[in-house]
Amino acid sequence: MDLSFNIQGGDFTSAGTASSQVRRTLKELGVDASVIKRVVVALYEAEVNIVAHAYKGEIVAQISPERVFLKLTDEGPGIPDIEKAMTPGYSTASQEVREMGFGAGMGLPNICKNADVFNLHSVPNKGTTVEITIQIS
Repeated sequence: MDLSFNIQGGDFTSAGTASSQVRRTLKELGVDASVIKRVVVALYEAEVNIVAHAYKGEIVAQISPERVFLKLTDEGPGIPDIEKAMTPGYSTASQEVREMGFGAGMGLPNICKNADVFNLHSVPNKGTTVEITIQIS
């Protein structure tokens, strides 16, 4: 089963819509709650990263009996230093984003912690692609 979502940069009122829909779908499919939690945490963090940092993006969720594969692509400033961005607490979020309660620098570390497989590719001034795999069985 494939689900896809278009994400608009800066639209914090809609942030979390994709992760909520994926959670609902996984519950309907009877997936274990501990797996659902890992998927939702990783997806929400990645979704908020698109909203906070990119102009726009797309999320594709592929759900099979064995795994959940999430691919998030965005058009935005990209990540110039991925190693630094993976450091807990490091953030490039604007002051405005921080005042809304986001941008603590834990997004990428939390995604990595919840994923079985995590790939991040970014091109400065072009965009970022994040791939997350979480095993179901």
